[in-house]
Amino acid sequence: MKPVLLSDLFKEFPIPWATDVAPGAIPISAIYYDSRMVRRGALFVAISGGSVDGHEYISSAISRGAVAVVGTREIRGLPVPYIRVADSREALAYLAAAFFDHPARQLTVIGVTGTDGKTTTANMIYEILKQAGVKAGLISTVNAVIGDEVVDTGFHVTTPEAVEVQGYLSRMLAAGLTTVVLETTSHGLAQHRVTACEYDIAVVTNITHEHLDYHGTYEEYRAAKGRMFASLAQTVEKPLGNPRLAILNRDDISYDYLAGLVKGRQVTYGLQHKTDYFAQDVTSNPSGVDFTLIAEGLVERVHCNLPGKFNVSNCLAAFAAARAAGVETGAAIKGLSRLQGVPGRMEAIEMGQPYSAIVDFAHTPNALKVALETAREMTTKRVIAVFGSAGLRDRQKRRLMAEVSVQLADISIFTAEDPRTESLESILAEMADAATLAGGVEGKTFYRVADRGTAIRLGAELAAPGDLLIACGKGHEQSMCFGTIEYPWDDRTAMRATLAEQLGLPGYEMPHLPTS
Repeated sequence: MKPVLLSDLFKEFPIPWATDVAPGAIPISAIYYDSRMVRRGALFVAISGGSVDGHEYISSAISRGAVAVVGTREIRGLPVPYIRVADSREALAYLAAAFFDHPARQLTVIGVTGTDGKTTTANMIYEILKQAGVKAGLISTVNAVIGDEVVDTGFHVTTPEAVEVQGYLSRMLAAGLTTVVLETTSHGLAQHRVTACEYDIAVVTNITHEHLDYHGTYEEYRAAKGRMFASLAQTVEKPLGNPRLAILNRDDISYDYLAGLVKGRQVTYGLQHKTDYFAQDVTSNPSGVDFTLIAEGLVERVHCNLPGKFNVSNCLAAFAAARAAGVETGAAIKGLSRLQGVPGRMEAIEMGQPYSAIVDFAHTPNALKVALETAREMTTKRVIAVFGSAGLRDRQKRRLMAEVSVQLADISIFTAEDPRTESLESILAEMADAATLAGGVEGKTFYRVADRGTAIRLGAELAAPGDLLIACGKGHEQSMCFGTIEYPWDDRTAMRATLAEQLGLPGYEMPHLPTS
């Protein structure tokens, strides 16, 4: 990409800034927020947060070739222009958008947020658009899909940083795409990773108990999600039009708040209330879910290959978004039926074992509840659940998830799930205490097994023909954090290795963790 002049980056900069030296005709070759990545000709944005303060690395960035710096501190005497702002993350988003020439202004941007179901819903929308012939791209917490190219967006689940997001949008525009589905997390909204993305259609799945370790309260968490809907009013006029539409879940507790927040057009979907997009007569089995769709004068029987009644809500949200993006009704229904699965979401692992084995991303109390309810629909025998609760995250989840599993699964196996710098033994003890209070019996209805590979093996050993073994919490993720180190880990690989050991099949190896 050709360098952009520093002065041009600030031409439409919408937030206050100050400098002793006006940004001049200095060519900027790239924008970095990590000083270790800086190369000659770059703009370095110093971000404070977590355990690292980027301002401490300004000298290092300059020595590596940074020709200008943006930060929030009062700093003088640098050998390069220094621009001071109130919020470096917000500045980074606007600078990245300007650097890539505001690609979102030339695209229809569909944002999907929520606690549970956003990756599935984003993939549903993308699949419908693709099947309908729309030139669409996808940015999710799993990957970015740009034409025929699939890019890994990271080890753990969050929206990529603003520079990466704007870069993906730019590449999509260059590839001739017209529409992008952008999965949007609360962290992505709160940390301005998706600021300047110019949303046209905003979709919410649900807003339940999650990330209170970061946001503090449910209200703050909900407010972070709400930023996407409030931003619809600020979306610029686009050549492709301006739907500026909010798609809200009428059945969710977030509805009243979001409906009051949205100043423009909104439509609703649901199963419990009469809505613009409504479903009834829902049936579910291991091969998927069927329901009657009632919308826009249409009454149509719809099949989705993803099991679980909860996926009906995701289908409705995806259908509404596709229609808002201009997809014909018939093509939208056909697209829903074509989606074969989403990585790490109720993903069946089949190697000839006499019981069902599934990997799912459920890592919140609500998601675990619906995953186990779906598992119940898929077998008449026992459900064996393997899962943990992350360290340095919302501690309330440990108790709630243990209670949910004791109530809905026949056997629960509590294990490691990104303990980080917390004591894994203490995390498991909290879960065990909650399970006991909920009526569980250790050694009979629940177990504590620190090593996740060993926990999955125990689940397989306990599984009888017809049972269902489900490993929850990691889904598509490719690593697990112990201390501050990310160790390679994939539940699907671990499940296959376990089944291979049990069936005597060669060629499969269990990933190694510090607990092994």
